[in-house]
Amino acid sequence: MGVTKHLNFDVETKAIGKICKAMGHPTRIQIMTLLWKRNNRTCGEIVELIPLAQSTISKHLLELKKAKLVNIENVGKKTIYSIEVDSIKMLKKYLRSYLTTIEIPEQNKSTVSATKHKLIGRKSHLKEYNYQFPDRRIKQVL
Repeated sequence: MGVTKHLNFDVETKAIGKICKAMGHPTRIQIMTLLWKRNNRTCGEIVELIPLAQSTISKHLLELKKAKLVNIENVGKKTIYSIEVDSIKMLKKYLRSYLTTIEIPEQNKSTVSATKHKLIGRKSHLKEYNYQFPDRRIKQVL
């Protein structure tokens, strides 16, 4: 069993890491988009707009709360969710700084359509190097 190396990063880097991890799911991005369009929504309002179970939306909201992307305010029996603007400002500042420092030369850019794969027999939709079954006979088309 390996040992995990723990590095001491500054507070801002750790916060950006948590934010990016939380935003790594399409549902969470959609929730943040809904909150950005109109702040102060309940979980029920979000469920009406995103066709997922209420429990699923609640779990996603919890992850956004852990990353400090949303604020929670309890009003009676309702829980109101709103965007944590300071976290968004920090992410925006980081991305602006990061994106202005990277340069990708045109000749080094590659696309999926430029990648070529060898295809075999009747299972031509499967890549040769990913699907090798020694007990099955596959006719090779030359």
